[in-house]
Amino acid sequence: MIREDSVVIFTENADWHSRGLAAALTREGLAPEILSIADCGFDLGTGRPALRLPGLDRLPGAIFVRLVPAGTTEQITARLSLLHAARALGVQVVNDARAIEICVDKSMTTFALAAAGLPTPGTVVTENRSEAEAALGVMGDVVLKPLFGAQGKGIRRLKAGDAMPSPEEVAGVYYLQKFVPSRGSLRNGGAHDWRVFVLGGRPIGAMIRRADGWLTNIFQGAQGEPASVDGEAAALAVKAAAAVGATYAGVDLIEAEDGSFLVLEVNSMPAWKGLTQATGIDVAAALARDLAIRLARPDAA
Repeated sequence: MIREDSVVIFTENADWHSRGLAAALTREGLAPEILSIADCGFDLGTGRPALRLPGLDRLPGAIFVRLVPAGTTEQITARLSLLHAARALGVQVVNDARAIEICVDKSMTTFALAAAGLPTPGTVVTENRSEAEAALGVMGDVVLKPLFGAQGKGIRRLKAGDAMPSPEEVAGVYYLQKFVPSRGSLRNGGAHDWRVFVLGGRPIGAMIRRADGWLTNIFQGAQGEPASVDGEAAALAVKAAAAVGATYAGVDLIEAEDGSFLVLEVNSMPAWKGLTQATGIDVAAALARDLAIRLARPDAA
């Protein structure tokens, strides 16, 4: 049994984002419930497959995934399986498990972008340190990123001749992406990139993130300013979200020196506080409206 007006928000510690989304869902006439996916599970062997969601006696009409917490391989597998199962039982899951699986793994994200023919910097992913060193020698200037990670944490820049970290320092996987200077940065110093928020196949907001150094994450101290959703960056962002199967996404792009854009990453569980502050766009309200439409018209999924 499904309660069509019920929406579960999966997050941890009921942060600013989840509280704002819950309030927006309530204004849409829906009944939000904030839960941790870590507190949920399966109830099987009773004759009919079911999910255990604390405080709910029926399945919700929709699940909005704000955050899947870190855990062991077994814990992450069980949590993603729960999302797969919810969709199989008729629940609208935003974003669904497949999109999250692609986006949480930067190598698979980059593969999906390249397979869709979207411009993205040259990238090498390997478990072999010697191969990583050879790739650095060829590319000359790279960004070494954790395969799993967000907000700029654990990212470092390496140039030809720099020592390659040990496998233990990179959790056994080297993800090396060619460093692309942002337009004008070589002359003016600092750097900038674009974050475009895509929802339901359209860009609802964008900002340029400017920083004094080469890291441009808001979490790392960059400042956001409003940007257009009518140009090439936004059009590429919509295609990037579609390439990974995300209903909503934060897409990061770099504007190269020649003015062309390349897609860097797609985040399937993006924060939106910085975007809201930079643009004034009520992202939570847009997300709530989208969920209300999906619940009224299941074929909208």
